[in-house]
Amino acid sequence: MSAPKVVVTGGCGFIGNHLVQRLVADGAQVSVFDYAAPNPAIANPDVRYLTGDIRDLDQVAAAITPDIDLVYHLAAVVGVDQYLARPLDVIDINFTGARNVLEQACRSEAKVVLASTSEVFGKNPAVPWREDGDRVLGPTTADRWAYSSSKALTEHLTFGFVGQRGLRATVVRYFNVYGPGQRPAYVVSRSVHRALNGHPPVIYDQGRQTRCFTYVADAVEGTLRAAAAIESEGQAFNLGSMQETTVGEVVGLVSKLTGLDTQSTDVDTAAALGPAYQDLARRIPDAGKARELLGWTADTGLEQGLQSTIDWARANPWWLALPDTGAS
Repeated sequence: MSAPKVVVTGGCGFIGNHLVQRLVADGAQVSVFDYAAPNPAIANPDVRYLTGDIRDLDQVAAAITPDIDLVYHLAAVVGVDQYLARPLDVIDINFTGARNVLEQACRSEAKVVLASTSEVFGKNPAVPWREDGDRVLGPTTADRWAYSSSKALTEHLTFGFVGQRGLRATVVRYFNVYGPGQRPAYVVSRSVHRALNGHPPVIYDQGRQTRCFTYVADAVEGTLRAAAAIESEGQAFNLGSMQETTVGEVVGLVSKLTGLDTQSTDVDTAAALGPAYQDLARRIPDAGKARELLGWTADTGLEQGLQSTIDWARANPWWLALPDTGAS
């Protein structure tokens, strides 16, 4: 049996790169389509890298050719700092990019796994969130919800292509994924980055919010299982740990594991990001569907995942030299 031919859009990004490395290790022929050339520190010589704009259908068509078996669509604009500063880009790249990928995959008869997010649930207070849970959002005047809405539309597009065009596709929703190589703009990556650079941690609103932090290797495993399972087609899956932890506890654990002994800097969210930004008190997935249909659970414990992330960061000074891109 010949090796599957796979395209990963956004394969130079955080989760995308981890997925690419795993696909290569599993014997797939992998092409990456991204807006920029890969960082030499993470580039894989066994991967074909294609540079292009996901909003350009002709460029997408040049990557998703008729011989492609499977497309993982991860290209998107993500991060609080991005969707507050670049809401137009967030909407355009996320929506138009997904439309182009789905259209070309349909023409090429390739299966698609579309990466979505826990953000689609908005601020629904009824946690844990099942895949069929309600979406509860704030006003359209708040840029904070542009990302959630754009990704929800990509899900609607995906299921529309499944129903009307016969596309084989599934959606995976990631919950607070962290791990080696993540841009230092998120709770774990920023805390590790600051700690190893000798800077005090930053905590928003005393760190009372709770999240379920998912190690990247677990997220990749769930993504691969969703791709492999025929019963996943036309379905959405929550991929997230179900261990609820406060942000303050996570930041404290990072400080402990890195040996940082300094007072944290507390930031008032409304003052730093504006009154329109609405943080979520709790974000918890119900991952039972992934367990039942895919045989998947997030097995990596938080301390184990944090230690692996810290060890990697210490061994990669180029990452420690990156700017702190947090939203404060």
